[in-house]
Amino acid sequence: MAIAHDEDGVMSTGDRLIYMANQIARNLASEGTERSIEMVADHIRSFWDPAMRRRIVELAHSRPETFSAIASAAIERVAAA
Repeated sequence: MAIAHDEDGVMSTGDRLIYMANQIARNLASEGTERSIEMVADHIRSFWDPAMRRRIVELAHSRPETFSAIASAAIERVAAA
């Protein structure tokens, strides 16, 4: 799950979204897999604007290796809604 940085050490917008989704998933992982997945999906649906939600779904399809299992499953649920 490597995140790229530019020469100044700054993450791209896409990389930042990936980082945020994985961070939310990591923070909620102690809830158990199924509950964590639903909580991450709820967080993304509730607090991310539509453009961010569209972009994270695109990134999950184009760069699936950069997402944790929980983040990936949550994004699949967001995409299906």
